[in-house]
Amino acid sequence: MKKIFIPAFLFLGMLTVKAQDDAEALAKKLANPIASLISVPFQNNSDYGIGNLNGSRNTMNFQPVIPVSLNENWNLINRVILPVVTQYNITGVGEKQNGLSDAVVSSFMSPKNSKNGLTWGIGPALLLPVGTDDYLTTKKFGVGPTAVALKQSNGWTYGALVNQIWSVAGSSDRPDVSQMFLQPFFTYNWKSGAGLGANMEMTQDWQNSNTTLWLNPTLSGVTSLGGQKVSIVVGPRFNLAAPDGSKADWGWRAVLIFLFPK
Repeated sequence: MKKIFIPAFLFLGMLTVKAQDDAEALAKKLANPIASLISVPFQNNSDYGIGNLNGSRNTMNFQPVIPVSLNENWNLINRVILPVVTQYNITGVGEKQNGLSDAVVSSFMSPKNSKNGLTWGIGPALLLPVGTDDYLTTKKFGVGPTAVALKQSNGWTYGALVNQIWSVAGSSDRPDVSQMFLQPFFTYNWKSGAGLGANMEMTQDWQNSNTTLWLNPTLSGVTSLGGQKVSIVVGPRFNLAAPDGSKADWGWRAVLIFLFPK
């Protein structure tokens, strides 16, 4: 029995170490917005006490990331953000809007091999007016540049993502779009795949001279649902700045990410 038990114990130990190694590698890739990893995140943001009408808004962002290998040196990382919004008491007492909001599609040219843990990517960002409610869409096509840079070392990931979009076509009845999005972020991941981090999401509306700013601390982990690798992220949201009459008292974020490692 001892001869059987000892190899079995060693085998289970090797599986545990391998599982931790896999979780650590996946967590490291997830902390990198332009990692070569197919992922399908569903990011849910619920915000309450919005504006003078004490409104609420739930935004489910469908955010698939699809990397494409261009050659031995370069990847093209394609990211889509498609929001599904339900909001109450935002546009008026007792009023509700529900449906798609406008999508943002980004593509990053990124080198496959980082140097000293430094990774970067640059490319175009597109605003697609696919919103299904007049209050949830700009009715404008937009385009502009986007870039990301980050460094990973000893479990830490820190960097920033930015884009600037200008409207180039669309409804003449709607105001033009000139909007910058800036997202500095950091995460620390343990070998188990668990992570602690935060990001700030700033949207600067140059057309209307206003700023929206969110702080999002998060806890994260990598696990399996059956044979499917997933990451789970949760945390509060703090609305630090917003246009007059649209600031939220509090909110929370929960993310379920389906992972498809090669």
